[in-house]
Amino acid sequence: MPDLGAALAAFDPVVEADAAERYVQDWPRDIAGKPRTILRPRDTAEVARIVTLCAEAGIPMLPQGGHTGLVQGGTPSADGREVVISLERLNKVRSIDPANFSMVVEAGCILESVQAAAAAADRLFPLSLGAQGSCQIGGNVATNAGGVNVLRYGMTRNLVLGLEVVLPDGRIWNGLKALHKDNTGYDLKQLFIGSEGTLGIVTAASLKLSPRPTQVVTAFLAVESIEAAIALYSLARQDLSDLLSAFEFLPRACLELAVEVTPGLRDPLSAPAPHYVLMEVAGGGLLELSPLVERFLEKVMEQGHVLDGAVAASSAQARDFWRIREGLVEGQARRGRHLRTDVSVPISEMSALINAAHEAVAAVAPNAIRLAYGHVGDGNVHFNVLPPPELGDAAKTDLMHRAELAIFEAVDRLDGSISAEHGIGRLKRPFFLERIEPVERELVAGLKALFDPRGLMSPGRIVGDPSQR
Repeated sequence: MPDLGAALAAFDPVVEADAAERYVQDWPRDIAGKPRTILRPRDTAEVARIVTLCAEAGIPMLPQGGHTGLVQGGTPSADGREVVISLERLNKVRSIDPANFSMVVEAGCILESVQAAAAAADRLFPLSLGAQGSCQIGGNVATNAGGVNVLRYGMTRNLVLGLEVVLPDGRIWNGLKALHKDNTGYDLKQLFIGSEGTLGIVTAASLKLSPRPTQVVTAFLAVESIEAAIALYSLARQDLSDLLSAFEFLPRACLELAVEVTPGLRDPLSAPAPHYVLMEVAGGGLLELSPLVERFLEKVMEQGHVLDGAVAASSAQARDFWRIREGLVEGQARRGRHLRTDVSVPISEMSALINAAHEAVAAVAPNAIRLAYGHVGDGNVHFNVLPPPELGDAAKTDLMHRAELAIFEAVDRLDGSISAEHGIGRLKRPFFLERIEPVERELVAGLKALFDPRGLMSPGRIVGDPSQR
């Protein structure tokens, strides 16, 4: 067998320390790994060749996208064994079919570029994330990304028509059909969506497009409580139906964090309120959207569901409303290490979860800042905890661990999920394995063993050694 190092050198490895730095950490930058080498293949055939070489040599592999994950799924291990396979050069839009409402893109395409290509064809690719300027569509597929439009368009798995995947032995599965209906046996693509690179490497995706909205109404509303927000969502879902595309809930502290770190950003309302809702309604065709939303807002304000509100008068003002939602994440990052959770419960249980988690975390971390915000329309809550800045690293780690256990216990009591959209990766793997039922564990381990019997693809993420069932 030829020397592996020499064979892999043909794929332009990243060797300079400065250039390699961005491949060893995910966005939170909490830990750094040590890859064996970093390869950037140019096409699917090169990905397949790299995987074949690594499989023959028994070398573990880590497919990597835009480094925006939050559960250490894309961070290489510290043992220096994993070959990082970056998909960033596979960045072509292969085709767009407006009549079929579909497009085929390579895995390394930045999400924002996919959105722009769809818009240029007068279509909408509705997946929308705070990291859309840097995350890649292959990573979105591998993690089953969610975002702000889930309540109308669903998770990433609802937006994928077909996939092209390099399997752990180097073979290529071409399942790129752009069919909206195909009932011929098992839906294999769904196995790879959300698998976090543990079953194969997504190299291209056939995506489902939607009509591009020609009218968008964005409102920033003040409400008294999470209970009021959920009541408002129920009314909006009933009165505005599928025109409702986003419905975000955030407390006052989140707005203050966003204003603190975002130049030029101001409170959209004249007086502070305990909580806020960021709501977006979108449509097209012959429907007059603005009068419909105005009537709805008049109704809910008269009924006392909304304390105050502002409707964006321009696209620039609408962007400012969304900068609040995006800025609150950066505001937390500026405060240093903190606990990020990504949990979900039935929408009807969201207030129970938030109230129980606030009480539980206050008991174990009374001096920490507690932030509960998220996507009301899909039951997804980001309950984050910011430790007091004066604590040392060890004390912060202990506080965050105890707070996370308290939050997960509240989620368990409500039959929820410890990961609504961020995935499992390495960070949440112990919590996942604690909660998985024996039959499900056997099925999951069986899938891993079938696709990757030697455990070389994204080892240690989601599941462990395929031989351990």
